[in-house]
Amino acid sequence: MSFWGKNLFLFRQVLFILILADQDRLARTWKRGGPPFHSPYLPRDAREATKMEKRAKILVVDDEAEFTVDLQVALEARAYQVAAASNKRQAQEMVRYQNPDLIILGTIVPRGDAFLLHRWLKQSPSFRDLPLIVVDAPPEKQLIKGWRIDEGLRLETEDYFCKPVAADALVSQVEKLLDKVTRRIKVLIADDHAVVREGIHALLSLQRDMLVVGEAIDGGDAVEKALLLLPDVVLMDIVMPRMNGLEATKQICRECKQVRVLMLTQYDDEQNVLASEQAGAFGFIPKRTASSQLLAAVRSASQRVNSQQSNSL
Repeated sequence: MSFWGKNLFLFRQVLFILILADQDRLARTWKRGGPPFHSPYLPRDAREATKMEKRAKILVVDDEAEFTVDLQVALEARAYQVAAASNKRQAQEMVRYQNPDLIILGTIVPRGDAFLLHRWLKQSPSFRDLPLIVVDAPPEKQLIKGWRIDEGLRLETEDYFCKPVAADALVSQVEKLLDKVTRRIKVLIADDHAVVREGIHALLSLQRDMLVVGEAIDGGDAVEKALLLLPDVVLMDIVMPRMNGLEATKQICRECKQVRVLMLTQYDDEQNVLASEQAGAFGFIPKRTASSQLLAAVRSASQRVNSQQSNSL
């Protein structure tokens, strides 16, 4: 195939990936009731917006401004999106329309509203599985703002704190809970063409269960970043400078046995498929494949990783 023929083929594959990613995002945006996302080319500001959307959303419900601000600053320092509500009604509106990933339920007045909000969440099929951290009033104020004994007996929460509590302690617990309930598949993309990496990155960033932890520009870079970042799955191009994808796959499979490598290439002949298997790759995906097949392969590889980790415990 000529130089121009190869590059035209590559351009078509990348454009196909970007269009599928844009269609996926468009459907999700309309489903949320928001405005459509128009650009089929995903410019840099759009990619940054996509990354922002992947950050977990935390709703803080508390009527003490100092507590709320301190906690918001600590959470945002860890790249979380934070919304705040100071009463039950406001909190209910935010839960309905902002779809938080976790709620920190602090002290609100009148006394008993925190419990009523808690029961509203637990009785709703849409919200009852939301992770919840309860922060009660300090002992000296519990008769005024705290949970009553009978309310506490019916409390369903992932964790319980009493004020004063350090913001860092709450953030640490938030991270543990979100890692447990919303664990995402960590993916490393290795391809020497920037436009291919960006197209795949855009597609994976639209998935709630996937996180692109890095990009590599050649095989050597892929090995170094796999050892450093320990992804669950590596999407590996075969033909790359300095070190090809097959050699990189051999090294990764030898050094990081828990990492699964998926070969992603435009050359899907039998020889490359066999060479990929011999190198230790988990699977082989032609670049012309549909985005749904690529996503299914990533999830399948990740499930195998999780299964082996569970069996080793």
